[in-house]
Amino acid sequence: MKPRSGANPVKRRNLTIRKCRKTKGNRNEKESKKDGKMKAIINCARNEREMYEETRWRALPTHVPSVVFNTRVEDYKGDFEWEEVSTWDLFGGRRVLLFSLPGAFTPTCSTYQLPYFEMMAPELKSKYNLDDIYCVSVNDSFVMNRWAKDNKLEHVKVIADGSCKFTQDMDMNVNKDNLSFGERSWRYACIVHNGFITNWFIEEGKEDNCTEDPYHFTDPSFIYSNA
Repeated sequence: MKPRSGANPVKRRNLTIRKCRKTKGNRNEKESKKDGKMKAIINCARNEREMYEETRWRALPTHVPSVVFNTRVEDYKGDFEWEEVSTWDLFGGRRVLLFSLPGAFTPTCSTYQLPYFEMMAPELKSKYNLDDIYCVSVNDSFVMNRWAKDNKLEHVKVIADGSCKFTQDMDMNVNKDNLSFGERSWRYACIVHNGFITNWFIEEGKEDNCTEDPYHFTDPSFIYSNA
């Protein structure tokens, strides 16, 4: 699919995600207000905007869902063990950029999206005062850890949503049976402040068994210029 356009002897090292730190604060919040409520900025195709509004059937969640991820973490001996990490551990009291993609090791995700986010991470963090940048995909922790290692990630942390629970609760799950992928995530990104979603970036044409793989609104260059 092509787009359109070091180990510590005392502490364990987690290749996937780390527990929360204190937030850096609020900078250039651009939420809109409507009916006295804070609304997220939605970046998507113009003809799809209405269906993502609050009163529409395809309304977007205002907060990240409460989910526990089963992750594989490496200790100082190089051994791995299971560890449960919740969305509160990841998003509570923090400002982060989250982006999701159909699958690890797939062409657009591996050739463009993940490497470009890794390359632009320092700029994105500086501009939007981010604590972290997360990449989530409907893959198991073994696959996501290997993908992170192969891409020599230093700035982006990967989240394995193997059961698709997080993706389903974000209302971003789609079937990709046409590629024998099963249930996966649509390509999207969002900025999350203390669990509240302030900005959305959603690729056009979200549907099951989509024959195209749009990549525009979730390009890190677009996010850098439009968040």
